[in-house]
Amino acid sequence: MEEAGNMTLKDGTESTAGVEAGRQSNNERNREDEIDSDGVMHDEHDLTLEKTNHSTKSIAETLSLPREALFVAVVCSAQFTTQAALGQTLAILHIIGDSFHLSNPGELSWLIAGYSLTVGSFILVAGRLGDMFGYKRMLIIGYCWFAIWSIVAGLAVYSNHVLFVFARVLQGIGPSLTMTNGLALLGATYAPGRRKNMVFSFFGATAPGGSIVGAVFASLFSMAWWPWAFWSFGIAMAGIAAVAVVVVPDPPRKANVAMKTLHEKIIDLDIPGAVVGITALVVFNFAWNQAPLVGWQQPYVYVLLIVGILLVPLFFFIELRIVPDPLIPFHALSRDVSFVLGCIACGWGCFGALASVCTGWLLGHLRPSWVMTIALSCFTIGAILCATAPPGQSYWAQTFVCLVIMPWGMDMSFPAATVILSNSVERHHQGIAASLINTVVNYSISLALGFAGTIETQINNGGTTKADTLKGYRGAFYMAIGLAGLGVCLSLSYVFVQFRDDMKEKKEDDEKA
Repeated sequence: MEEAGNMTLKDGTESTAGVEAGRQSNNERNREDEIDSDGVMHDEHDLTLEKTNHSTKSIAETLSLPREALFVAVVCSAQFTTQAALGQTLAILHIIGDSFHLSNPGELSWLIAGYSLTVGSFILVAGRLGDMFGYKRMLIIGYCWFAIWSIVAGLAVYSNHVLFVFARVLQGIGPSLTMTNGLALLGATYAPGRRKNMVFSFFGATAPGGSIVGAVFASLFSMAWWPWAFWSFGIAMAGIAAVAVVVVPDPPRKANVAMKTLHEKIIDLDIPGAVVGITALVVFNFAWNQAPLVGWQQPYVYVLLIVGILLVPLFFFIELRIVPDPLIPFHALSRDVSFVLGCIACGWGCFGALASVCTGWLLGHLRPSWVMTIALSCFTIGAILCATAPPGQSYWAQTFVCLVIMPWGMDMSFPAATVILSNSVERHHQGIAASLINTVVNYSISLALGFAGTIETQINNGGTTKADTLKGYRGAFYMAIGLAGLGVCLSLSYVFVQFRDDMKEKKEDDEKA
């Protein structure tokens, strides 16, 4: 009897072990199914949704063609309007300055830099908000916020330039929400492949058009009264928000996120990391953009610079050691992603629809490292042409060529980087992936303005003569050449690393064969 019992126990144990082994095998197979042919991880909720629909179709494939076209147009409007808001102020900068009795270049730069500062600084938080509360909801809120503060910027004509700068700073929060969550919507809606590459390229292609349209309409409105440039822009933002309510799909969030209470979502926003990170970005940027205006001899300028530098390691300590769900998914920051972010920062710091569309095709035929190298080379060549153009030379000799070449750098690097990062992270992290690219782009624009302004004011001998003024301008362009050249070095290193990895994989395959 005892022997029989032992046999029963043994059989039962073996049976249990067999069941457990079967479960593990099934789990492994399911895990493999979560990774598509492009190496992109899909979370459990995405797979559940697909099984429920008895289809492996992406969300985009379930949309009718007219709705998909409107959806892409609304999302691309996020990039279009972001650049339009920058271009409209740049085109009529001196008209706005005259109405506020401003002529100092350092003061005028804040009318632009304040906007880019908040666009770049708040994007990381905007991505997390989308991950927590839904990309569609945050996209609509972003357009509405954009509309409100555009109107306030126009109303500043009845006050002073302080209100205008304040409105522009808060206006920048709007595009930080729209661009980040718009890109996240594209990443969550489209499966990796050629169609996704082209949609992301269309998103990047709207940037030059936005700058031109914003500048043209602002110039036209300024012939009557410049505030109408901002009021009409606000009305347009409200209209886009209304269309977004109807045509934009709402991708499902992970089950564990959707079921969380508001209090739990607020905790997951990583408020300590957000406060420290944004503060570091803002004070560091403020110091560099304020220095050309008041000079580095002012104590508060270099104190803020030091504070910004010291807050950076504190931010990483909070993200890596304290919070359970950091703002930046460090596990997604692979070597390739790090190279891409570095190239983007150098290129956009120095600163074609056709270029963006070509990028979608190139990504299907070339490694990302080569696409980034071509883009950074265009940045470098364009900066060299601008820096060396002599006074009195024909516009068509160098300046025109520069304006033809440099957009290829901007409009190839941005869509390439967004596609690479989108394919590198899980679907529920699309908001953060979009945030990283946009943070680097917009923050580098704002910060590089401060660098250029500091160099220009330090070497122009007061700008009392035309020769001194030209000397200051050339100094700023030489800095741009240096940044773009650094980007070329990074991209070439990226090419070398990918080539070495390819050769290593080929050698391993040959050994296995």
